[in-house]
Amino acid sequence: MTPAVFLDRDGTMVHDVGYLSHLPDLRWFPWTVDAIRALNRAGVLVFVTTNQGGIGLGHTTERFVLEAHAEMHRFLESQGAHVDGWFFCPHHPRAVAPELRIACDCRKPKPGMIRQAVARFDIDLPRSFVVGDKLSDVGLAQAVGAGPILVRTGYGEGVLRGLGDEPPAGVHVAADLSAAVSWILLQMGPRPEPA
Repeated sequence: MTPAVFLDRDGTMVHDVGYLSHLPDLRWFPWTVDAIRALNRAGVLVFVTTNQGGIGLGHTTERFVLEAHAEMHRFLESQGAHVDGWFFCPHHPRAVAPELRIACDCRKPKPGMIRQAVARFDIDLPRSFVVGDKLSDVGLAQAVGAGPILVRTGYGEGVLRGLGDEPPAGVHVAADLSAAVSWILLQMGPRPEPA
């Protein structure tokens, strides 16, 4: 079984611009590629798990989200980094389309997206981590028994201020994705030599 890191997208990998609906608005944080490449080199699986309720609310489309993820995947590959799987939830409690206004199992903090990944990959969840800028990411980690990491980018700084700078018990706080990955790799220790 292989440990994995589940990354939030907006505010963690790329700037949060509200409801991303145009590719020119996609702006990477400068450390994202290096952080993902470091996980790849350590033999850690990397997944993106992102709530995309903007689909349900009519701000963007599923087609655009798939296009954006394909573009992100191409860019990462061109830089020698890769994501093993992209998962998103299109549902929202106030969705304009009734079929997207459901009590789904995939909207974070519910564990559906990670369950989808586990169905396709041999993932060691107790040795895995969830990295994001919202309490829903923390809740996702707790729902599957992974380690929660809250980054200060995106909404993270505001979330921490709202908590009086006291994160929930067991939650590691990192300045950004690069710092989170450095901490993760320290927790995992040296990679075992192949037999």
